[in-house]
Amino acid sequence: MDDKQLLNVSDDESLGRVEIAPEVIEVIAGIAANDVSGVANMRGNIASNVSEKLGKKRHGKGVKVELKNEGIKIDIFTVLDYGISVPTVAQKIQDNIRTTLRNMTALEILEINVHVVGIQIEDKSEEKA
Repeated sequence: MDDKQLLNVSDDESLGRVEIAPEVIEVIAGIAANDVSGVANMRGNIASNVSEKLGKKRHGKGVKVELKNEGIKIDIFTVLDYGISVPTVAQKIQDNIRTTLRNMTALEILEINVHVVGIQIEDKSEEKA
């Protein structure tokens, strides 16, 4: 794996280096976003949707991580539940991702952008069942 795609998170390299792949940040951010009340699901592509139907869960679905010179930029693409406050849930998503990543990786995030790409409306026939 190319060194440019790994984040070096170790201050003291006397025992060796600690590196984190961007895919790990995607997974952590995806799980943290899904933990927020009001998030129906994350938006993925056709390949991730097909693999989920086959039983393979992809936790980084709907998350894009960019490594920039200034820091880490994260974009979250999510579908929210109908009837919730979009700004409130988006703020909770940003807070939960920032806190979780700081606790698990000690990384500071430059920005977390939440893109609401849909609203999930529960079907009345499903509620009766």
